[in-house]
Amino acid sequence: MSPLRRLAFCVLFCVFAGTGASAAEQAPPRTLSVSGEGEVRAAPDQSSLSAGVTTGAATAAQALAANSRAMNAVFATLKKLGIPDNDIQTSNFSLSPQYQICKPGMMCPQRIVGYQVSNTVNVTVENLDKTGPVLDALVSSGSNQIGDINFLIHDTSVLLKQAREAAVKDAINRAQAYARAAGVTLGPILAILEGGGDYQPRPMNKIMAMMASAPPIAGGELSVSANVTITWQIQ
Repeated sequence: MSPLRRLAFCVLFCVFAGTGASAAEQAPPRTLSVSGEGEVRAAPDQSSLSAGVTTGAATAAQALAANSRAMNAVFATLKKLGIPDNDIQTSNFSLSPQYQICKPGMMCPQRIVGYQVSNTVNVTVENLDKTGPVLDALVSSGSNQIGDINFLIHDTSVLLKQAREAAVKDAINRAQAYARAAGVTLGPILAILEGGGDYQPRPMNKIMAMMASAPPIAGGELSVSANVTITWQIQ
């Protein structure tokens, strides 16, 4: 073979060999992505509720004065029960006129006949066992609007850690099952992505009736959940 032909052959061979190596290096690895979920349940240790007073009077000033007296009694009761100030927050305050109600089928002029004032606070009870006595004391002190009771867990960090560990184990078990079914082998983990954890307070139906004694409170259980997506290289 002439020197010129040998040079041409070498150039062509090197170009194609280099192109093949580059394509192999750039080819993405085969992967398997699987999601896993974990859930941990535990009893609540706190509660939150709303309490307030609604009053009415002929004038706005009278309605406001009556409401202020009643709410001061509510605040005093909460303080006596050991509820700290940072666990009490005003959630609603309103003053609205009350209009004359016409009899059915009759026309009557729209006329203000009084005013209504409503003042509501959200209260966190740090000891779940005190929820019933707190409700009873609030009603006894003059609160006529009680409701929106929720059960809470003060610190969910330990439960969330357990839920994350369970989610990872669930993803691994699923990935192993998929790999066996597909006839592939799991390689190294390439990525772990965490989804949004979930923790929902459990609501209790609103309590609107007057209570003669502390009502029984059943907190049940709450759940803390986590989910992850893990990506493996497969062979």
